Amino acid sequence: MDASLFDYHLPAERIAQEPAARRDASRLLVVHRESRAIEHRRFSDIVDYLGENDLLFRNNARVLPARLFAERVSGGKAECLLLRPATNDGSDWWCLLRPGKRLKPGATFSRPGFFYATVQEKNENTEYRVSFELESHSSVAEMADELGKMPLPPYIARESDDQRDSADKERYQTVYAAAEKSVAAAAPTAGLHFTPEIIAQLEAKGARFHDLALHVGMGTFKPLQTDNIEDHQIHREIYEISEATQQALRCGPDKRKVCIGTTSVRSVEDYLAKTSTVIPGQFTDEAGLFIYPPRGFRGVDAMVTNFHQPKSTLICLVSAFLDPEGTSGIQWLKDIYAEAIERQYRFLSYGDAMLIL
Repeated sequence: MDASLFDYHLPAERIAQEPAARRDASRLLVVHRESRAIEHRRFSDIVDYLGENDLLFRNNARVLPARLFAERVSGGKAECLLLRPATNDGSDWWCLLRPGKRLKPGATFSRPGFFYATVQEKNENTEYRVSFELESHSSVAEMADELGKMPLPPYIARESDDQRDSADKERYQTVYAAAEKSVAAAAPTAGLHFTPEIIAQLEAKGARFHDLALHVGMGTFKPLQTDNIEDHQIHREIYEISEATQQALRCGPDKRKVCIGTTSVRSVEDYLAKTSTVIPGQFTDEAGLFIYPPRGFRGVDAMVTNFHQPKSTLICLVSAFLDPEGTSGIQWLKDIYAEAIERQYRFLSYGDAMLIL
């Protein structure tokens, strides 16, 4: 399948640089797959579509303020983006480094009073394993919570590293993010629209929320880089599904399973492809499933998602979901996006949302 099928023109002015004034004030484009009708609403209206007999699966991974700024021995600047722990004790992390050419294995950088770091190795994905010696915190994640900046997507511009960082720390995080799930390098953005009030209203109508955690990596922003879809190597991300959430995923057809975000869809579909029964305690694995048309879905009946980048693996997933087992969803999604652009919807991480029923 030609990867160019998933390309479209996204005007730069449609890429949201700031979140909506309120989380639930973002717009909501509702897609009815059976009738092929669409509606233009506000996110707060989602309570009109969900409720009794709906099971909502959400990614409660917490975004780590993972951008660390430090100094090299030479006095030059260094930037380190924490990706994921490389050792069980959390002393070594896989990171992205800048300037990479000057931070080869053996190089060091530090932030007096906080940490001293040594570059150990570089892998085939241009990720660096870095060892941290901490001066004032018990873990790298705890240190990053105090010292780090939010790892905003590359298409969100800020004039300086400090501009709006405190606001971004609050808004580039879901209201249900779990403190212990703290290694995500990017937000599960479909969840950014939910407020405690919306959650309470849905629960009052009979909807039930179930948590899972997929630790979103920077690979989520990586575009398709091959001419053919089948040749693209999907990024891999660790996910965890509790026993209670597994049981909810295996309930009968009388319940509608609604995934909040593509990360939840990836976790659910990867889990159901690998297991045939509930795993006691917790199921942990790497999501390496590349979802593109034509494909059926084992555990997702509806989904909430944002508007995605051209030629991304996420637009492939949404295209497949619009027409399970078929390929008409590819053009249909481009038509929906064209109307959304014309109506001035806001795209990507801080943008508006879609509800696909």
